[in-house]
Amino acid sequence: MIFFPHLPTVSSATFSRHGGASEPPYHSRNVGLHVGDDEVRVLRNRALIREELGLARLVSAHQVHGNSILLVDWLPKTDEEHAGYDALMTNIPEVGLMIQQADCQAIMLYDPEHGAVANIHSGWRGSVANIIAKTVVAMTAAYGTKPSALVAGISPSLGPCCGEFVNYRSELPLAFHVYQTQPNHFDFWAISRDQLRDTGVRLEQIEIAGRCTVCGGDYFSYRRDKVTGRFASVIGMVIS
Repeated sequence: MIFFPHLPTVSSATFSRHGGASEPPYHSRNVGLHVGDDEVRVLRNRALIREELGLARLVSAHQVHGNSILLVDWLPKTDEEHAGYDALMTNIPEVGLMIQQADCQAIMLYDPEHGAVANIHSGWRGSVANIIAKTVVAMTAAYGTKPSALVAGISPSLGPCCGEFVNYRSELPLAFHVYQTQPNHFDFWAISRDQLRDTGVRLEQIEIAGRCTVCGGDYFSYRRDKVTGRFASVIGMVIS
């Protein structure tokens, strides 16, 4: 799925699990280095994505469901992965910021005024910590970003149809309870949309993929399969 196709200076997409080199149960475009797949195949899958988007490098994180943000202010000599972060941001052209997913969201942000992008990994813990707001604040501090100018995309991820949280009373804050769509089920797409709105992002500039990773077979899903790969959402700026 391609995001922001009308913006020629940004390259952004969520890739399905198809079209890669990995074998079952990681078939076939697994980008996760820490799930038991063969590293050579994973790196090949990452290279395919980088080439498809026309980017020189990929920077990713070994995500930890925290709220730390990596500011990428350099052009790496090779693809890089950094441990301990759940959001990435840069104003360096040709650098793709990659989030790895198997039900969690990637929230991609583009600041067309200042030439900067961010990519956020947000599962339910990230939503509770409001890593979205923290990232927007970080972009404002680093680049002068105005939230009202941001364009945002919410990737395929756990949908309200399958977003069951039987322990929600202890896991989710009271403010989230209004997003319950049926008993024990929550709409985290709407939560992320409203967290973006509350930072100042305009609703008409928020694109929601609206595709549940659990229901269909096009994306890796930890909830569905347990032992599985990770699909990728990537955003970067290209020189037009």
